[in-house]
Amino acid sequence: MKQAVEFEEMEEVDEVPVSAILTVQRSNPYGSIEGLEDDELADPDELERQVMAEEWGPVLMIPVKKGHSGIQPAIDESGGVDWGAFGTVDFERSRPEFDKARYKAEKLKEQRDDIIIIIQIVSGRLPGMAKDQVLKYLRLGIIELEDIASEDMRALAKLYLRVLRVQKEIRELAQASFRRRSAKAEAWLRSP
Repeated sequence: MKQAVEFEEMEEVDEVPVSAILTVQRSNPYGSIEGLEDDELADPDELERQVMAEEWGPVLMIPVKKGHSGIQPAIDESGGVDWGAFGTVDFERSRPEFDKARYKAEKLKEQRDDIIIIIQIVSGRLPGMAKDQVLKYLRLGIIELEDIASEDMRALAKLYLRVLRVQKEIRELAQASFRRRSAKAEAWLRSP
């Protein structure tokens, strides 16, 4: 049982479908190095990170003090900042006004802490317990700064007096801020 097979003539086809196995090969836009395969070269994203780290490294190494606010903005996937409810007009209205005295007191506290660190360094250079007696007599006014013969002790005494002045100023600012806030609270309670 043989079957006869007839062939029909087909028209010419201009385009033949591409096989799914074939892929388009594009050359590396960043170039290549002779003797190395492309996957041995650094990734373009890694190169960009290295350049950014080199250019911005000194800036990013600068120490930054953290803010006192607990409010942190949310960063969305495109890098934009979203303050949420804290960026609204309602928040601006309900937020307490800026208190200059409190702000200055906070800055003075930071300055005082820095001076205390310097005092600890200078105090480590002085032997014995005599330094405590000298500072006590200086605070009470029994001796003056000019009466101290040792340069290290005089430097310690100057720093000690400076800390006392800064602490006094901090107390005065805190009291002034408290009085101002109390007066505003009383005025608010008396208003109809």
